[in-house]
Amino acid sequence: MRALTVRQPWALHIMQSGKDVENRSRNIAGSYRGPVAIHAALTADEEALRRLPMRAPNGIPRVFHYGVVLGVVDLVDVHLSDTYAECWDGMNEHSTQCSPWALQDNYHLVLANPRPLKKPIPVRGRLGLWTLPDDIAAQVEEALS
Repeated sequence: MRALTVRQPWALHIMQSGKDVENRSRNIAGSYRGPVAIHAALTADEEALRRLPMRAPNGIPRVFHYGVVLGVVDLVDVHLSDTYAECWDGMNEHSTQCSPWALQDNYHLVLANPRPLKKPIPVRGRLGLWTLPDDIAAQVEEALS
């Protein structure tokens, strides 16, 4: 199974808050489409964490895990923001985004169908789109079934 390491709070947003685009400076997925485990990095995006209320809109305290697989999503598309007509329609003040999470001048990894794990699984992350060790992939598959 493929995996993608994402810093918090973005990893949690992918699994729980509808973040359906992961922005990257290059196409790290190539032609791969399919299931991807979301791995929370050991380091956080400190600026994003400072701006984020510690309670979700439903009042539940946010809990951030690090160095673990949080769940699985489906990678359904990858496109460059400024070359994808549906993403930035004309690149002007009336432009529309393919997602509220999409940033201009980035590759958009389009994610769907988040399946969070009940208990995060510890594993060391890597850069790019990487392959989970077989034993960890088996644990993820078992946790999802």
